[in-house]
Amino acid sequence: MKVIVAVIIAVVCALVFGVLGFFIGMTKKTKDDEGKILNAKDEANKILTDALNEAEKNKKTQLIETKDEIHKLRSDADRDIRERRNEVQKQEKRLNQREEYLDKRADTLEKKNESLADKIKQADDKLLEIDGIKKSQFDMLERISGLSQEDAKAQLLSSLESELDVEKSKRILEHEQMIKDQSDVIAREIIGTAIQRCAADHTAETTVSVVSLPSDEIKGRIIGREGRNIRSIEKITGVELIIDDTPEAITISSFDPVRREIARLTLERLIQDGRIHPTRIEEMYEKSRREIEQTIKSEGEKAVISANCGSVHPELVKLLGKLKFRTSYGQSVLKHSLEVSYIAGLMAAELGADERLARR
Repeated sequence: MKVIVAVIIAVVCALVFGVLGFFIGMTKKTKDDEGKILNAKDEANKILTDALNEAEKNKKTQLIETKDEIHKLRSDADRDIRERRNEVQKQEKRLNQREEYLDKRADTLEKKNESLADKIKQADDKLLEIDGIKKSQFDMLERISGLSQEDAKAQLLSSLESELDVEKSKRILEHEQMIKDQSDVIAREIIGTAIQRCAADHTAETTVSVVSLPSDEIKGRIIGREGRNIRSIEKITGVELIIDDTPEAITISSFDPVRREIARLTLERLIQDGRIHPTRIEEMYEKSRREIEQTIKSEGEKAVISANCGSVHPELVKLLGKLKFRTSYGQSVLKHSLEVSYIAGLMAAELGADERLARR
């Protein structure tokens, strides 16, 4: 019991001392806060005073800078005004000088115009005087010669015409002789130049065609039983086959080069095919004939294009193509004709004539 009482007394004492300590601490804290508040007020007053002083100082500094800026702007404006005024004065001085120059020029031109008018008047007077003198001289000449002006002019022209006729005849004869002397030289030069500028191939052709055989055995098959095949070939193609002792070769002879070429192509195809009999000969002949006709047309068209002579009738194109198989002095007549066309065109160009017409 005593222990409980002692504990209670101890707790109460502890509470009492705690409350007292709290109140004492609060009283001390309040005094400290009041001191801090006073210090803060003093510090605030000091900051405010410093801020007012600084603001006043900045105000004075800004005011001084503003006055300096205003003074500077005013000085710049005054300087610009002075410069512009000087420039305006210079422009006015130039304009005044220009006006004075133009006035002097106008006075000079006016004086020149007056002088020119006087000279024109004097020239007109002199022309009238000259016309009078000329008329009096013509009248005097007419009285002396006994001829009028028209009669004298006609007589003078007549004498001049006779002299001119003689002179023209001499000149014409001289030019004719010079042209005769130079024409041969110029013609040779033009023809030589044209031939030199024209390069043409020369191909030697023969009046007979030779067909190579793979072996001499094929000769018997071409002749056939009792000459049946060779007679059929000669009859169908219109050529003559010459089978002699020449090894591995048969000669085709004909005055018609187109027939000879068809026969050569037919015989080569028969040899390649191996079947040689009258029916096959006719088939190969027709096939070869169509091919040669197509070749003739194609060669004619190529010749027309190469000659550059414009459009040509189809029948003429075929005739040109046939010239490929004809020869003259060992050269293809088609190539010879093209060569002549080229040379004619070059000569026409040298002479300034129609080149296409000459080629045609």
